Parts: sequence; C-alpha cells; structure tokens
Amino acid sequence: MDPKALIEAAHAARAHAYAPYSKYAVGAAVLGKSGRIYPGCNVENVSFGLTVCAERVAVFRAIAEGEREIVALAVITENGGAPCGACRQVLAEFGVAARVLIGRSDQSFRETTLPDLLPQAFDKG
Repeated sequence: MDPKALIEAAHAARAHAYAPYSKYAVGAAVLGKSGRIYPGCNVENVSFGLTVCAERVAVFRAIAEGEREIVALAVITENGGAPCGACRQVLAEFGVAARVLIGRSDQSFRETTLPDLLPQAFDKG
C-alpha cells in the first residue's frame, strides 16, 4: 500500500466536503483489496441526523462499485480527528483488520489499525 496516494485522495476529497453548519470539512479515502482507491467527503444536512461522514461515503462508494474488502482508510481533518464510532463499525463490516491513517490539513498523519480503534467490534460471528 502506498500511503501517500491514499492520503492525497483523502485531501482532495476534503475539498468537496459540504459542511455549512459545522464548518468541519472531512475527506476520506478507502483502499479496496483490488488496489483501487475510493474517495468520500462529509455531507451535512440541516436535519443533522441525516448528515453522512466522509468515511462512510468512501466505504459505501467502494461497495456500490463492487468492492467487498477494504484494506486501508485515510481520513483528513483540520485537527486530525479520528473516525466516529459509527464509521468504525461500518469499516469493520468490510475491513476488520484495516490500516487507518489519520491526518491533518498540514499533511502530517499517524497510523493505527481498526482493531486498535474498535476493539471487540460487533461482528457477524
């Protein structure tokens, strides 16, 4: 995996975020087992419960395009915020052992894994 390409895709996706309420733009990109990268950005709604996180947009895009296994995720925010619990659980459905790159707008990032972010995930078993 080339972390640079995944992080660049997440940075590019962040530029498309629709965040007029929180002003918290998020970009994400997932790497499918096929080697293809799928970007996503957060999309807010005036009815806050209908807002969708960038990570889930990226995962759902990958699934909609035929991917079934996610091997890595990059998420970019202004301050290096980690994926929320809902995004962690959705990622676990398709990438239980995924690498996770959490970055900031200044191009710095840290690496972790989904098992570290979501120990004892609810699973199919």
